[in-house]
Amino acid sequence: MSGSEVQNLNYFKKEKKLDELFSLVNQVIVDKEQVIKLSLTCLFANGHLLLEDRPGMGKTSLVKTLSKVLGLNSQRIQFTNDMLPADIIGTTIFNKEKATFDFHKGPIFSNFVLADEINRATPKTQSACLQAMEEYQVNMDGQAYDLPHPFFLVATQNPQENVGTFPLPESQLDRFLMKINLGLPSRKAEREIITGKDRRAWIDELPQIYSAAEVLKIIDEVKKVHFSPTMLDYLQDIVAKSRVLSVGLSPRAVIDFSRAAQSWAFIESRDFVIPEDIQAVAVAVMNHRLVSPNNAHNLNGFELANEIIQTVPVP
Repeated sequence: MSGSEVQNLNYFKKEKKLDELFSLVNQVIVDKEQVIKLSLTCLFANGHLLLEDRPGMGKTSLVKTLSKVLGLNSQRIQFTNDMLPADIIGTTIFNKEKATFDFHKGPIFSNFVLADEINRATPKTQSACLQAMEEYQVNMDGQAYDLPHPFFLVATQNPQENVGTFPLPESQLDRFLMKINLGLPSRKAEREIITGKDRRAWIDELPQIYSAAEVLKIIDEVKKVHFSPTMLDYLQDIVAKSRVLSVGLSPRAVIDFSRAAQSWAFIESRDFVIPEDIQAVAVAVMNHRLVSPNNAHNLNGFELANEIIQTVPVP
C-alpha cells in the first residue's frame, strides 16, 4: 500500500466523527436522513443548496442545525418583496471625519448564509446573490470584496403557487448545486416533533463538531476522491441523455455533478467514485436544471431526472 493510500485511510478513520454529526442533526431533524446526507454532500462539494417546500416543513431548522454543528459563522436574511440589493451586499456611508465613503458589509459576508424565502424578493434583489454564489466576492462602487471561506449559501423557497412569490431565473437556479424537498414527516416522526423538546432550544444546545478550518480541509479532500474514466463516461452518458430529453445540464452543472458524486463517496468513507454515488446525487443535482420544451414529456424536474437515471445503462 502506498503512502498516499495509507494517508487517505487514516483521514477517513479520523472522519468517523461524521457519524456523530449525523446523529446530532438527526435528533433535531427527525426522519430525514437522506435530506441531511444530501445537504452535507452539497456543502462538502463547496456548492450552494436550494430547499423548496411549503412553510413550516423544517427548512430553516435544518439550516440552523447544520451551521451550528459545523461551527460556521452564520447569517439569516429574510427575503421580502420590498427588499433592496444593498440589504444583502451592504452599502457605502460617508465618513465625515475622514471625508471618505466607507463600505459597511451586509449579511452576505458570512460563512453560512441562510437566504430564507428567497423567491419572495423581486428578481432585482435575487440577482444580488448571483456574483457571490459564482465568484465568492461582491462588487460595490467598482471595488471587489472577497467573501469569507468557506462560503455556503442555502436558500429556502416556497412553491411557486404560493401567493407573493417570484420565480428564480434559470441563471440563478443553475448556481445551486442541488435542489431538494424535505417533505412531510412520518406519523411516528411527527409524534416525536409534537411531544419532544422545542426545536429552537435544542439547536441552541447543540455542540460544535467541526471548525471552519476543518470544513475547508474536507472540501479539499473531496476533490481528491478518484473519478475513473469509466465513471466519467457514465456521468457524461447521463448528462447527454438530459440534453436529449430537455434543455439539459450546462458545463458548470456537469462540474457540480462530479463534485457531488465525489462528496457522496467521501461521506461513504471511500476515496473513489462508484455508480451508486452518481445515482445518489443525480436527481438532486439535475431536477432544477431540466426544462422540458413545452413540457413535452408532461413530467416535472424530479420525474424527468429519475427517468434519465433509469434509462442510462450502468457500467
